[in-house]
Amino acid sequence: MDVMELGRVFHWGPLIALSIIFSISTSSIVCDMMWWPLTTTGGIIHFIIYIMWMYLTLYHFLGGMYTGPGHVPYDWMPENEGDVQYLQYCEICETYKAPRSHHCRKCDRCVMKMDHHCPWINNCCGHRNHRSFTLFLFFAPCGCIHSLVILVSSLYRAVNAHYYIYYGSGDEPIVVLGLIPFLACIFATGLAIGVILAVGGLCVVQLKSILKNETGIESWIIEKAEYRQQADDEPDFVYPYDLGKWDNFKQVFTWKGTPVSNGLVWDVREGCNQYTLTMEQIAQKKEKKDRAIQYTIIEQYSGSWFPISRGFKVCCCPPCTDEARIAVKKGDEVLVTRWKKHWLYGELIHPKKAVAPPPTGRDRKRGWFPRKCAVELVNNGCTFPNLSKKED
Repeated sequence: MDVMELGRVFHWGPLIALSIIFSISTSSIVCDMMWWPLTTTGGIIHFIIYIMWMYLTLYHFLGGMYTGPGHVPYDWMPENEGDVQYLQYCEICETYKAPRSHHCRKCDRCVMKMDHHCPWINNCCGHRNHRSFTLFLFFAPCGCIHSLVILVSSLYRAVNAHYYIYYGSGDEPIVVLGLIPFLACIFATGLAIGVILAVGGLCVVQLKSILKNETGIESWIIEKAEYRQQADDEPDFVYPYDLGKWDNFKQVFTWKGTPVSNGLVWDVREGCNQYTLTMEQIAQKKEKKDRAIQYTIIEQYSGSWFPISRGFKVCCCPPCTDEARIAVKKGDEVLVTRWKKHWLYGELIHPKKAVAPPPTGRDRKRGWFPRKCAVELVNNGCTFPNLSKKED
């Protein structure tokens, strides 16, 4: 493991996640020591169960972070060189993308069976760490439910401490919290509720994906494939990796703890092959390129996520995505492939210069920019406002 991997935890996502775990667990343990002291057998068992939740949460959190999703080797090629016609080529990694892999601009690598880039583990969720990531999403809410029981019960005891002292039987555990510990417990209670709802919801989403053996990216590809069938009267698209719920589950969760595939070659259902999905992706990208429209920039945009100078509506109606914003200046030309009411997504067209080297994959600049900054370029070279352009 290199220095970069060791330093992966020093990022706002993991630091916030670990701070939340620390806040909830510390407050819960302090309250647990007062209400269920370790002087009793029940208290010891209860404490061990709680520590187990905390250990499993941290173990799978760090496992998802440091195991990583797995990356396509830079020099990867299919066994049959003729099959490259069914594959996409990554201009940044300068290699072919294996089936189910996608390039992550944050990791700067082609990721095996990429689901998404998760800021909380500062890594992608993909082939090799899908199991660890899902188990983290499962054990974190379980531990928080346990914490919630401890914290709510302890807060109730603390508020009514005087009653138990003066009117109790003397056998009740007394929970005494000062102002700061009391506020810390209330804060930890709110965090625990938030984790149960947010992380628990993500766990349900991931389990559904595993049972269908598809990633978030592949769900979008399937949706577009079904739309293409309806629009073009093409044969029904069959998703090749759906082997049945139980077999799909066993692709990720195995007794050895490692997934079934090597991340490059996959089990597919009858009637499909290794390149069924990639061929559909290539067809979709061709359609996307065919419908692209060239725009000319008439106002400069710095790439800011909140361009207040472009109007209140532009700032308040951004694209619901973490995709990049692209800086443009007057006179630039952009090939636009996606449209929103106040934003456009496209790729900056490099000017053709005889002395300049051809642009590489890393030179490509793609992202969102305000619609107000551009006008559509028509065939005769004229431009006109694009406010009437239909949205995606």
